[in-house]
Amino acid sequence: MIRSRASVQAVPRIARAQWTCPACLSRRPYSQKQNGKAESPDHRKLGQQQELFITSVYSPGSPIFLPNGARIFNRLVDFLRKQYVRYGFQEVITPTIYKKALWAKSGHLENYASDMYSVKGNSHQAKDKAEKEQSSACCDSDRGAATQDMEADNEYGLKPMNCPGHCLIFASKVHSYRELPVRYADFSPLHRNEISGALSGLTRVRRFHQDDGHIFCRPCQVEEEITKTLDFVKVVYNVLKLGVGYRLALSTRPRDHFIGTKEEWDRAEDRLKRALDSSGMEWSVNEGDGAFYGPKIDIVIQDSDGKEHQTATIQLDFQLPKRFELEYQAPAPEYEARGETTADPALLAEYGPVQPVMIHRAVLGSVERLMALLIESYNGKWPFWLNPRQAIILTVNTSQPVLDWADEVKDVLLGLKKTAGEPTTTGELVNPTGLAVDVDYTARSLGSKIRDARVNGYSQIIVVGEEDVKSHQVSLGRERMDPSELRQRMRNLADTYE
Repeated sequence: MIRSRASVQAVPRIARAQWTCPACLSRRPYSQKQNGKAESPDHRKLGQQQELFITSVYSPGSPIFLPNGARIFNRLVDFLRKQYVRYGFQEVITPTIYKKALWAKSGHLENYASDMYSVKGNSHQAKDKAEKEQSSACCDSDRGAATQDMEADNEYGLKPMNCPGHCLIFASKVHSYRELPVRYADFSPLHRNEISGALSGLTRVRRFHQDDGHIFCRPCQVEEEITKTLDFVKVVYNVLKLGVGYRLALSTRPRDHFIGTKEEWDRAEDRLKRALDSSGMEWSVNEGDGAFYGPKIDIVIQDSDGKEHQTATIQLDFQLPKRFELEYQAPAPEYEARGETTADPALLAEYGPVQPVMIHRAVLGSVERLMALLIESYNGKWPFWLNPRQAIILTVNTSQPVLDWADEVKDVLLGLKKTAGEPTTTGELVNPTGLAVDVDYTARSLGSKIRDARVNGYSQIIVVGEEDVKSHQVSLGRERMDPSELRQRMRNLADTYE
């Protein structure tokens, strides 16, 4: 934690961060040795050392992100949002809680209830309704039915996934075949009732965020959409430096707890196989590991211990569109439904409803789980664009001109000022750069400050002294430059995901 200027004289050194337990490991990159060998990085220990997240007994399985962790989380989400422009996704925001009737309609209540959280509505209102229903009922059977209606109307479920909500959005308007594919994306938090013994850091949690997306397309567009999604995965994982460390797996129909006919499943699996073959990548089969509503392609990553984690996923679904009675209007509907075309003018003149195919896709998967893999993969050495400690300004001494210039430089780097020396006015609209910049004002030797900055993982170590005050510049290694020039250099690194 970097101290404010007011505490420079009172505190001679940078104190231990408030979220770091005095008994925990040092904040150096995790490299403990066990039996003479370096121990593999553990995201739980690194997360504490780097002040990324904590957990609480009051909400097990729901990690609490600290400012540094929130910076990484938000940058990953913002990165995905920028890619959505290329791949045609529109972001939506959906409820966290739905009535159980929705989950019954989607099939989750029958096939996924044990993994969901149930919620009761307002008990007082429910009781009043029951009493009114019972008082107006003419017989015991009527009173029983009224009570059942009340209970059904009063029971809700926290959403474990976004697909039913996105079906509601698609069904809310009439669609033409010319509009398809329609692609929705959603970062809403999800809840799954994992058993307590399975919870582990960020890799197995109860509350998480997923870069969830759903594509509603024509049958003839399925393979093209799957190919585009595989390309999306490849682009993102290359930026994250995960281009080599993942494999593709086709998960097929479960033996039990699936909806739809075997013929529909066979057709869906065949389409996924063709898309995988055309991708040019190696893939394997996970027999019986598909979702209850359709087969899927899983992207599986290895962590530092060799353990595999499923991250991205692409799932083909004919069942939810049928259950939610989704449709779009198209010419020659019988041909359209089979993914075929016809040149017959009479058939093309006939329009009718056709059921779309639904593709579930997540590129990062659980953002929390992917963060755990990145924490261990980078082992404290974050690339600049993801680093929660992108830059630190070190003062050579504690003279007033040097301290004032350090503040001025920070304002320029943060985008609060266009150039140094520009006056600050209240009520002015600002356009921050989004860079993470700290200042070390403490009265210590420059060498000590530099060593701490390196240990703490800062990407850019900026030095200001008396000469920099006079020249209105900063020192970055052996270079000296104007603060606005440094700001542009740092923004270029962030914008190109370096």
